[in-house]
Amino acid sequence: MNNREKLQNALNHQSGPIPIDFGCTAVTGIHISVVQELRKYFGLVKSPVQVVEPYQMLGFIDEDLKKILKIDTAGISTPNTMFGFPLDDWKQWKTPWGQEILVPGKFEVDENENGVFIYPQGDRTAKPSGHMPKTGFFFDTIIRQPQIQEDKLNAADNLEEFGLISQNDIAYYKKQIDEVSKSGWGIVAAFSGTAFGDIALVTAPFLKNPKGIRDITEWYISTAIRQDYIHSVFSKQLEFAIENLKRIYKTIGNDIDVVFLCGTDFGTQCGTFCSIDTFQKLWKPYYSKLNGWIHENTKWKTFKHSCGAVFDFVEEFVDCGFDILNPVQTSAKGMDAVELKKTYGNRIVFWGGGIDTQQILPFGTPQQVKDEVLRKCEIFSKDGGFVFNSIHNVQAKTPTANVIAMFEAVWQFNS
Repeated sequence: MNNREKLQNALNHQSGPIPIDFGCTAVTGIHISVVQELRKYFGLVKSPVQVVEPYQMLGFIDEDLKKILKIDTAGISTPNTMFGFPLDDWKQWKTPWGQEILVPGKFEVDENENGVFIYPQGDRTAKPSGHMPKTGFFFDTIIRQPQIQEDKLNAADNLEEFGLISQNDIAYYKKQIDEVSKSGWGIVAAFSGTAFGDIALVTAPFLKNPKGIRDITEWYISTAIRQDYIHSVFSKQLEFAIENLKRIYKTIGNDIDVVFLCGTDFGTQCGTFCSIDTFQKLWKPYYSKLNGWIHENTKWKTFKHSCGAVFDFVEEFVDCGFDILNPVQTSAKGMDAVELKKTYGNRIVFWGGGIDTQQILPFGTPQQVKDEVLRKCEIFSKDGGFVFNSIHNVQAKTPTANVIAMFEAVWQFNS
C-alpha cells in the first residue's frame, strides 16, 4: 500500500495504517523554525528552509524529510500567498529570532523597534497589511477598515478578490499536480475562492486597498445585523467558485484526493461564534451547494476546517456534505475524542486531533506526548476515518524531542 492508497483507505473509512499529514495545508503545517530543527536532528543537508506560508511562517517540508517522517500527503497551493505575492524568485531573509530562511522575491518588509511590517503584493506604495511583533514568530493582520457608511454599503466591495480563474492559474495547478502525482503521495489541493467568511481572508491582507467590511469585529456583527449583505456576498462568491471548479476539474479530473474548501471557524475554546439556527440560514445553503456540485461531478473528498467547541455543529457539517473535519480540537469544551468518534466517526473523517498543540506538545514531556498520541490513535483509528495530524499547526519553540516523540508514537501504532 503506497502513501496515496493509505490515505484513500482512511478517507473511505476502512481499517488499516493511519496516514500522516504534515505540511499539505495552511492548517496542518509546521513552523519554519521547527522544520529547521527537524532537519538538524536527522542530519539532513543544511540549507535555508523555504517559507511556504508566510502569514503563519510555515516551513516547506522537503522530500527527504517527508520520507523520514513517513508523511503520506502532498499539498497543492494557490498561486499567491496570503499577502498576495507568488511563491517564486526566492531570496534569503533573517528572521527576528535569527534564522536564515528563504522567502519569495516579493516578500517586502520593514523592520523597526515595533517588529516587522509586510506589504501586500510586495508593493511598498501600499500600507502594510501584516505585522510580526518583535518577539513574535508569525504575522498578524493589520486591519485596514474603510469608514463604514450604512447607506452606502455595497456587497461588491467584499467581492473584489473573487472572479473567474485564469488559464494561467489552471495551468499552475495542473503543473503542480502532475509533478506531485509521480511521488505516490495523497494529494490535497486548495483552490481559492471557496471559503465563505473565513476571517483570515475577510481582512484581505493580500489586497492593497481593501473595501467593504474588513474589520473582524464588524464582520461578525454583520453576520447578525447585515445578513442580507452577507447573503449577497456569499451568493455571488458561490457562482464564481462553482464555475472555477468546473474549469479546474475539466483540466485535472480526479487527479487529486481532497479539496480544501473552507477555513471558517465556528468555535471558540468554550463555545461557538453563532447559533446553529444562524449557521443554517447564513452558511449552510452555500456549503451544501458547493459540496453538492463536487460530489455530483468529481471523486474529490471535501475538507472543512473549524477550530473550537463545535461538537453540535459537526452534524451540520455532515449534512452540508463535508467529508473531512479538521483540526478536531479535543482540548475545547465538549470535544471529547471518544464521544466524537462514537457520534460521528462513521460519517466524517477526523483529520487532526492527534495531539494538543496548546499544552501537551509544547510543554509536556516526550513520554506524555507519546501517551497522548497513542491514546488518540486508538480512539480515532477504529474502522478507519482518521488522518493523523496535530490540533492545528505545530508552533515555534515546540521542543524537537516532543515532535520526534509524536511521530515515533504514530509509527509505533502503525507497526
